Amino acid sequence: MTDISDRLSFSSLQSKWGWFVALGVLLIVCGFIAAGNIVFATVASVYYVGMLMLIGGVVYLVHAFQVRTWEQVLFWALSGVLYVLAGVFAFMNPLLASAALTLFLAIALLIAGVFRTWVGWRMRPLKGWGWVLLSGIITALAGVVIYIGWPVNSLWILGLFLACDLLIQGWSMLAFGLSIRR
Repeated sequence: MTDISDRLSFSSLQSKWGWFVALGVLLIVCGFIAAGNIVFATVASVYYVGMLMLIGGVVYLVHAFQVRTWEQVLFWALSGVLYVLAGVFAFMNPLLASAALTLFLAIALLIAGVFRTWVGWRMRPLKGWGWVLLSGIITALAGVVIYIGWPVNSLWILGLFLACDLLIQGWSMLAFGLSIRR
């Protein structure tokens, strides 16, 4: 039974191959636009994060008045206010917000890289452990490089990550769409 549903699912995907190709092309074009103006892409990514924080803050505030006890209302309302303030801050001063986000990115990459390196080292008896170790070292080094260049690089790091993500996603959607066409 799952074989039939898998074939039907693939068939419905296959009939939409053009949408995947169109999405891929659109994402690639957006990636090139972002790569052409990295500072603008950085500001756009800060505005995106700011909008998400504003929406999250409003949801927290609405949720705050759905809970029963005063302690919980206070906790959720304070969380919501902090999210809203952070979102407003991102819109009021996107360059300073990009500096903060870039610093957080550097710290997150460093921590993730150190953790992945440790996991890779612990996997030593298993085949392929070196790839996990190498990936952790590269991730940690990326965090260190970003931290060393901070705050100056905060004008372009987020935009570069956005451009790379758009290009990679675009190429993958394009390749997927073309592969299911056949």
